[in-house]
Amino acid sequence: GRTNSTIRTELELLRACLRWHFGDQAPEISAPPPSKPRDRYLTKAERDRLLDAIETPHVRLFVTLALTTGARMSALLDLTWDRVDFEHGTIDLNPAGRHVTNKRRTVVPMNNRARAALQEAKDAALSDYVIEYAGKPVGSIKKAIASAARRSGVPCSPHVFRHTAAVWMAEADVPMEKIA
Repeated sequence: GRTNSTIRTELELLRACLRWHFGDQAPEISAPPPSKPRDRYLTKAERDRLLDAIETPHVRLFVTLALTTGARMSALLDLTWDRVDFEHGTIDLNPAGRHVTNKRRTVVPMNNRARAALQEAKDAALSDYVIEYAGKPVGSIKKAIASAARRSGVPCSPHVFRHTAAVWMAEADVPMEKIA
């Protein structure tokens, strides 16, 4: 009941544990081949169709921020208003005290679309979290995105927005160092 990618990840972890414990004497473990890289991204028309199919403000805000910042789902769902700086036009995706991992979070500029969406959300905010529903932080947005994708006919997931943001920035001649 699991995909080959999940099986491969689990077997690679098991292989690493066995090698750590047994060294050269570790048994051989074969794993499924790696899956093809995902290269799906949205066109501007698909973005518009998707946004038209979204029924709730918090999901619309998430999609707008994901497409304009390129941030990961977890970074946006953790975002609080104290890290949104309207005066300087920046969004700090790294909360204070967060352990730094390879999945870095940084300060990103907000464009006009993000600023307008954030201002509208700030005016209606019921909690400290930017992405909220009924005054509470949102734990996951995957089902809502999947529903909007079905209604709009635009196949996507929260991670596709990250790819889309990177592609759109590259198309706008943003330097690769800045995109990264």
